[in-house]
Amino acid sequence: MKNLTKERIEQFRGAIRGQVIIPADAEYEQARQIWNGSIDRKPALIARCLGNADVMAAIALSREQKLPLAVRGGGHNIAGNAMCDDGLVIDLSLMKSVRVDPDARLARVEPGALLSDVDQECQAYGLATPLGINSTTGVAGLTLGGGFGWLSRKYGMTVDNLVSVEVITAEGRRVVASASENPDLFWAVRGGGGNFGVITMFEFKLHRVGPEILSGLIVFPIAQAKAVLQQYREFVKTMPDDLNVWAVLRNAPPLPFLPASVHGKGVIILPMVYLGDPDAGMRAIEPLRSFGKPCGEHVGPTPYTAWQQAFDPLLGPGARNYWKSHNLAALKDETIDAGLRYATALPTGECEIFIGLLGGAAGKVPVDAMAYGARDAEMVMNIHARWQTAQDDGRCTDWAREAFNAIGRHATGSVYVNFLTAEESARISAAYGPNHARLVTIKNRYDPTNLFRMNQNIQPSV
Repeated sequence: MKNLTKERIEQFRGAIRGQVIIPADAEYEQARQIWNGSIDRKPALIARCLGNADVMAAIALSREQKLPLAVRGGGHNIAGNAMCDDGLVIDLSLMKSVRVDPDARLARVEPGALLSDVDQECQAYGLATPLGINSTTGVAGLTLGGGFGWLSRKYGMTVDNLVSVEVITAEGRRVVASASENPDLFWAVRGGGGNFGVITMFEFKLHRVGPEILSGLIVFPIAQAKAVLQQYREFVKTMPDDLNVWAVLRNAPPLPFLPASVHGKGVIILPMVYLGDPDAGMRAIEPLRSFGKPCGEHVGPTPYTAWQQAFDPLLGPGARNYWKSHNLAALKDETIDAGLRYATALPTGECEIFIGLLGGAAGKVPVDAMAYGARDAEMVMNIHARWQTAQDDGRCTDWAREAFNAIGRHATGSVYVNFLTAEESARISAAYGPNHARLVTIKNRYDPTNLFRMNQNIQPSV
């Protein structure tokens, strides 16, 4: 960075349409903030790009000056890879365009778009693509790691619905990748993260969804959680793909349909979505109520966009977060017991353990069809530590690690790459399993110098 002079920065500033922010600028402190408040990185400059030409210029500057390079989409990644120290950040957050072709059922999405941006534009036509469960998540990072949410049992992973991408490579070239054009690169970006270039456009297949869906929550006391989870385990084996039901172990938020006496107490929540006829959905979820004695429920027709934002208040930016995650092929009694030991000893009221259900369409794609290959994962269990002050760092991360180790004895060994924290590079090969070797080969071709390494890094072998 010693050759990065004021003159060179000004030259770069004049060469792009977007904004260049350095530590002396008033906007710098805000510009370097990302969702996870535990991340405190200070880049040398941040380039808020507005198009391909800006991205190309930023890549060229990074290579010329040998600057560490990070790429920011929504800035929601748990590991904080959207920021780097003493390097250059390509900030794509201003590139938020979403263009929907309702006749072709396709959406073209820029990399700064959030889930809420895509949902709003697509729902104008009663369409959607499988995304995540928190509307402030960035589409780019979610997609590049695989992507799953409420629609995944019916319509697959996010990457299963990706039609094409536009990529700026480490050489600064624009490349389109699809099933028919640069198919090796297209194979790699569907789950391989940001290892192969900067994606400046995503094209997604859309499906008829909404504008209202049957959705809601059934809440049971934590004392009933073991019995609830044992029955849940059997129920999900035969339920239709139109239905998705997750399980969340946490302290009850002050939801208006829960008695005040339950607020702040341990509960197991079954959030659910049904994508077919609401009356059929109500019949499909009726057995869930018999799993125990609920302390409250709120289920009914809801605008799809509202349901996609329902959990935002629990996942806002600025808090300190640490995750540990396992893929599960089955929910064994030993897994339930281990999870409950830690769910009944939460270090803060914001911590939780959740089980995201996959299966259905998400499990019907061949393992080698694309980089994301964990098709045997019926469930993803995420141990989510969340707290507000640095003085709680130790006890919250210790809780998550201990829970992870206890539950890990009963997991598949693979992991959802988007849930990996910064120190888990040893698990990257496990995340990709038999697909890892091919990813290295493609990395050798498109980024042999590992310019794009601020990610869950696939290291080149050349």
